[in-house]
Amino acid sequence: MSELSYLEKLLDGAEVEWLPLSSLCNLITTGKLNANAMEDNGAYPFFTCNEEPYRINTYAFDLEAILISGNGSQVGHLNYYNGKFNAYQRTYILGGFNENVDIMYLYYYLMHTLKPYIHKNSRKGSVPYITMPMLENFKFPIPCPNNLEKSLAIQSEIVRILDKFTALTAELTAELTAELTMRKKQYNYYREQLLCFDEAEVEWKTLADVAILRRGRVMSKGYLEQNAGDYPVYSSQTARNGMIGSIDTYDFDGEFISWTTDGANAGTVFYRTGKFSITNVCGLIKIHENYPISYKYLYYWLSIEAQKHVYSGMGNPKLMSHQVEKITVPIPFPASPEKSMLEQQRIVGILDKLEAITFSLTEGLPREIELRQKQYEYYRDLLFSFPRPETASN
Repeated sequence: MSELSYLEKLLDGAEVEWLPLSSLCNLITTGKLNANAMEDNGAYPFFTCNEEPYRINTYAFDLEAILISGNGSQVGHLNYYNGKFNAYQRTYILGGFNENVDIMYLYYYLMHTLKPYIHKNSRKGSVPYITMPMLENFKFPIPCPNNLEKSLAIQSEIVRILDKFTALTAELTAELTAELTMRKKQYNYYREQLLCFDEAEVEWKTLADVAILRRGRVMSKGYLEQNAGDYPVYSSQTARNGMIGSIDTYDFDGEFISWTTDGANAGTVFYRTGKFSITNVCGLIKIHENYPISYKYLYYWLSIEAQKHVYSGMGNPKLMSHQVEKITVPIPFPASPEKSMLEQQRIVGILDKLEAITFSLTEGLPREIELRQKQYEYYRDLLFSFPRPETASN
């Protein structure tokens, strides 16, 4: 039996009445405080428009409530809380719920429909935000409105199913996240062990000794659009391997290492091959011709070492060329270039395999988490697929 027919079975032909939120709870209000009223280690939660509450030492509310972020990037985000708390002036508080509604039923239904409702009812081109009338007029499906006991039983059963799905999804997400963290730690451990040398076996060279360093050039979004082509352009982001677009020309062709010079990702290192360009927030390393050092070996070494040289002063992390050129690199068996390259290739071979395993999991596990979340949302949507009259315009 499908989940939709399960809802039909729950209803058993009963009527569904769509009621405005204002008729289901006696309190729809907002907090009174500025966002900066938070206090470290405060005694009570302080709900703002962020996902997680801050702390504060005073409370203005003591009740079971649903709290809704009224504006900002998290507009429509929900929190449930029962007890003493305080709230920001753009955080909405729902409380004093009537006996004909299960608070968690309201909570799950809001999770299902509120954000699309906010975007639908916001002015085009404006930043989405909630107004009091939007909430007061928001319609909820109340099954069996003329039979309180049956109505609450149906609501409770929907809540039970969604509680179970929520718990299972959260448990799986936690397990997959822990597995991902463990794999990354394992990879970092073996990488550092492989790149740890006996001092007698290596010679330390600065990057200035072994390579030429360059910077990219400024490329605006408009430039990328006007010169669209097949050759990748890399910038400071880490998503998509740093690629922000592609153009019809290229500045570099061959094997290189690039690094991010500015911002939150400063010190992130990439191995590059082929024809490409980089922007002004990237640096490029070209090893001197015939110098006995492998690009991949240098990449793995810098992926450990570069972050240690990032300067974080003035709130803007930087790793500029004059800092990078001072980074020292261990050259194994310096007296024998052939033996040195063989050792570097051995290390690279092991790390390539470890990286492939680790980052296949890095991609696979988040995808699994996303699929589980979509599965949960699918069943939630089916459970809330009540027959809707034209007057219910959420």
